[in-house]
Amino acid sequence: MADVGAAELLLGAVVVLAASVQWLTGMGFALVAVPVLVLTLGPAQGVVLANCAAGVISVVGLAAGWRRVRIGAMVPLVVAAACTVPAGSWAAARLPGPVLLVGIGTLVTLAVVLVMGGARTAALTGTRGAVTAGAVGGFMNSAAGVGGPPYSLYAVNAGWSIDEFVPNAQFYGLAVNVFSVAVNGVPRLSGSGWTVTVAALVAGALIGRALAPRVRERGVRRLVLALALAGGCSVLAKGLWGMA
Repeated sequence: MADVGAAELLLGAVVVLAASVQWLTGMGFALVAVPVLVLTLGPAQGVVLANCAAGVISVVGLAAGWRRVRIGAMVPLVVAAACTVPAGSWAAARLPGPVLLVGIGTLVTLAVVLVMGGARTAALTGTRGAVTAGAVGGFMNSAAGVGGPPYSLYAVNAGWSIDEFVPNAQFYGLAVNVFSVAVNGVPRLSGSGWTVTVAALVAGALIGRALAPRVRERGVRRLVLALALAGGCSVLAKGLWGMA
């Protein structure tokens, strides 16, 4: 690991933190990781790495809770996401770097604000709400790496408990990230970058699993949203600076 530089160490640190949060709450990997990843690796590579890592975490998390997945409710979400993932990838590939940073920063910041407010609307209930959330989430996931907030808002409006929220979040996360990786491809990391990322995912999972019985979920979620809000604002500021 002697050839691991500062960028890889920062990458490892943010992946450990984000993976721990995902294990503790069932959400939050992309919200925490994407702002740092896009600033470290660039918008395109940061997003595809977030897609890959979040998908892996969802697979592992789903292994323990797949029996609680509400397939009937999830099918409209997943099908709608599959339809809009290519559009998000197409849009991201054609935007200049600073503009894409502004878009990612805006989407992350807006998503955090909506989730913090627990936005409730009739447009996010029933099958119509599932299709809306899935379509918006698929576009956001492939374009900006943050497809979870629309699902979270749908779950809030559906009145799901945390026991229902987590396994279905893992199922949705797996599906939308598989679609996004299929369209965007895998990240182009160095050998040391891949080593650090895999080690960080394992470490984050172990830390999250160990802390789960000892921490209060509400406090962790507040921390997740605070970190995500700060990161989103940072990415937005860098994009605006680049456009000036």
